[in-house]
Amino acid sequence: MDRETGPEPTTRGPADPADEGPDIPLPSRAIMAGLAADPRVPIWIRRAVVCVIVALAFTLWKGWRVGLTAAAIVAIVDTVYQSKTLALIPAAARVTSAQRRTRRRLYLLRPFGYMAIHTRVIPGSDSVIDHLVIGPGGVYAVDSERWDRRLPVRTLAGGTASAPLMYHGPYSQKDRLAHARWEAAQAARLLSEDLGEEISVQPVMVIYGPTVPWVVTNLRGVDVFAGRRVGKYFRTRKKSNKSGRLDWEEAGAIYAAAERVLPKD
Repeated sequence: MDRETGPEPTTRGPADPADEGPDIPLPSRAIMAGLAADPRVPIWIRRAVVCVIVALAFTLWKGWRVGLTAAAIVAIVDTVYQSKTLALIPAAARVTSAQRRTRRRLYLLRPFGYMAIHTRVIPGSDSVIDHLVIGPGGVYAVDSERWDRRLPVRTLAGGTASAPLMYHGPYSQKDRLAHARWEAAQAARLLSEDLGEEISVQPVMVIYGPTVPWVVTNLRGVDVFAGRRVGKYFRTRKKSNKSGRLDWEEAGAIYAAAERVLPKD
């Protein structure tokens, strides 16, 4: 399900005297670390530099009053522009936007045999499966995410080459990948119990906002890709997932079972 990426709480152990300098107290270091992680800092710095340049130019040309006025106008215009184009989107809006975009893309896959149910609660929990997709390529629990586009998405080795970690800016997405796997496992359990046979559900994470620097990659068991690739991903699943192919009768039975075991949000 959708969640907003933001600064995560940190803890600090006992201070190491070797780490402390005589001139910067600990609270100042915490403030500086928080500012360094804030993606808005480069915008503020650029705005300040531009305002200083404008102020100096107009001061030399028309005097300090004109220079100060021109710098203030530039700061106001840039602030308004950035607030409209780069402002952080409220969490509720992010949820609605990401899910809505994925729904539209999944709707276009109906001619290819794919059916989907949306925003279904996992019984006994507060978790919601954004989209459960059933079709020729198998069954998929799709997690729609919209993240701050100013922070890059990247992978780093997580101890083994086969299990890399995903980061959005400085924040690890290990827990989100684990939650996507858990949701898919719960859907598989419920469907298997209802139908009396083993049903496999592949976890998928779809990302909107930042650039995703790969086509499709599997991170800790979760297929991760950019939202614009939803259509192509599912159209190619029938060829790449030969063991999990479903005919129309099997897909219909699983779809009906999903409607029974996964209540609407």
